[in-house]
Amino acid sequence: MQFHFSNHVLDVDLRELTRGGESVAVEPQVFDLLVHLIENRDHVVTKDDLIETVWDGRIVSESTLTSRINAARRAVGDSGKDQIMIRTLARKGFRFVGDVQPQPGGGEVHAGSPQLDLTGEPLHPPHQAFDRTAIAVLPFANLSGEPEQEYFSEGISEDIITALSKLRWFYVIARNSSFIYKQKSVHHRQIGEELGVGYVVEGSVRKDGDHVRITAQLVDVATGSHLWAERYDRNLADVFAVQDEITQAVVAAIEPQLYAAEDFRARRKAPDNMDAWDLVMRALSHYWRVTRQDNLVAQALLEKAISVDPAYGQALSLLASCHMFSAHMGWQEMSRVVPTAERAALAAIRADSEDAWAHYALASVYLFHRRFDDCIAEFELALRLNPNFSPARGLYGVALSYRGRWEEGDRAAREALKFSPRDPFAAIYCGVAAYCQYVGKNYAEAIRLSREALRQRTDFVGAHRVLTASLGMAGGADTAKAALDGLRRAQPNITLAWLASELPFEHDADKAHYVEGFRRAGLQ
Repeated sequence: MQFHFSNHVLDVDLRELTRGGESVAVEPQVFDLLVHLIENRDHVVTKDDLIETVWDGRIVSESTLTSRINAARRAVGDSGKDQIMIRTLARKGFRFVGDVQPQPGGGEVHAGSPQLDLTGEPLHPPHQAFDRTAIAVLPFANLSGEPEQEYFSEGISEDIITALSKLRWFYVIARNSSFIYKQKSVHHRQIGEELGVGYVVEGSVRKDGDHVRITAQLVDVATGSHLWAERYDRNLADVFAVQDEITQAVVAAIEPQLYAAEDFRARRKAPDNMDAWDLVMRALSHYWRVTRQDNLVAQALLEKAISVDPAYGQALSLLASCHMFSAHMGWQEMSRVVPTAERAALAAIRADSEDAWAHYALASVYLFHRRFDDCIAEFELALRLNPNFSPARGLYGVALSYRGRWEEGDRAAREALKFSPRDPFAAIYCGVAAYCQYVGKNYAEAIRLSREALRQRTDFVGAHRVLTASLGMAGGADTAKAALDGLRRAQPNITLAWLASELPFEHDADKAHYVEGFRRAGLQ
């Protein structure tokens, strides 16, 4: 179905909004809101109705609802002042008041017989390009030979669509569009042209009694190459638990591969031709490398992206995250960096209050402000918005450990490792778990975990710190001294005073315990 109004066309089937024939970038949630308002334009739509339909009944703030209404207005050339398309009725709700002409969907109509693809189905016209990379999740093939298992294979696909849509960095094609390829043999390049996507996720499900084997793969549609593939074998004691576990594992594994692929694509562009999206993807690749120089490069790229688009939420949230991570590592002065990071994080939330990265960045700011309750609340909100957000889960463990809740912190770090074992931040999660074990005075385990973190990243400052303090408490004078030498190479400005003043311990006893480990290792 298409809805024509003013010089716009809203195509529900293709999930596309065009203005004068040009594609208008619309976030999935804003698109759903527009569709609901237009389909119910004969009456006032209440806030409760919008929340129930667009947010599936999940509690959202007044500011979030307002920001989505404003985004919908901008998409259709309206504003809160003019209200020529979407009218607000005080204490009642909203109504779409534009002149709408519904028409059957199906894209452009050509004279004569329609073009057919290799399956004999009508060929869709090429999709207008999105302003950022898009992904389609195809229905997973049911290889069990049992029609009643269709619900399980489709459920896996639908859950992955939902989980990927929470990443916010990419557009994810809705189920109704990607599921038209069910049981059809269509070339990936054709899917890319028809849906306007750069990547496709596909897979299969084979059930044998109480055992299920699920395969998944990520494909670059331009080259047809497989960027990632994995196989999962599980027992079906609890179907829904298995479905949730597989979804989380697949999304956590796919996310870093997408960032790496987009960074490679952006590198092929001349610097003057990179838009804000390209700059953010380049910055992400440097952010994941966890070095001082890469962090500075990421900051420069993000500042350039923000100069191109000052309200680009993802650039603002990542910039705040870069600053806070740099300060925590001792690469930048805390007192100078935290206010800059806080401004960027708050601006990111104003731009998109549903962005998990924005709340993750603000949580890090609050941690170093010693606003522990606010910090924990922001981390937990980030994880509610995106339960597969491993960096937030790992650094949530840091925040818990600085509060002395080391067992919960250790569990969060190990969950991040479990669901994202190939994550570029895996060394960070090991380091978080190591520090939690130090707080719990389990020095042997803290030493083991910090050494594992350093095996993955030899220059990881946090792991050097925990290893030095743990060896100091364990009583190995020579090994503690060697660890301290390594720490000084990684963080030349390290002192007992820096540790006591810059790290955000909630309890003096935890601070004294950590500082004592370094004192015993020989740090002054």
